[in-house]
Amino acid sequence: MTRVTDLHQRWSDDPAYQKAHQDQAEEFALASVLIAARTRAGLSQADVAARMGTTQSAVARMEGGGTVPSVRSLLKYAEATGSRLTVALDPR
Repeated sequence: MTRVTDLHQRWSDDPAYQKAHQDQAEEFALASVLIAARTRAGLSQADVAARMGTTQSAVARMEGGGTVPSVRSLLKYAEATGSRLTVALDPR
């Protein structure tokens, strides 16, 4: 079975792959922050979902990095994980 990291390494020389990966970097960074907050709180996706009043699959989509959740959803997620939402716009 091929691991994701092996595929990433194999495809990383492809300019189209590099662009697609770069285009989604912020979404994956957000997903990483969400997962870290949930893990830090010692919660499962189902636990977070119950606290947010949503489904585990909705939390999985938020953490999947393929979509950008609304600010309202992020606020609920932060509350559910005992976190505080902060937003920053950093210069490039």
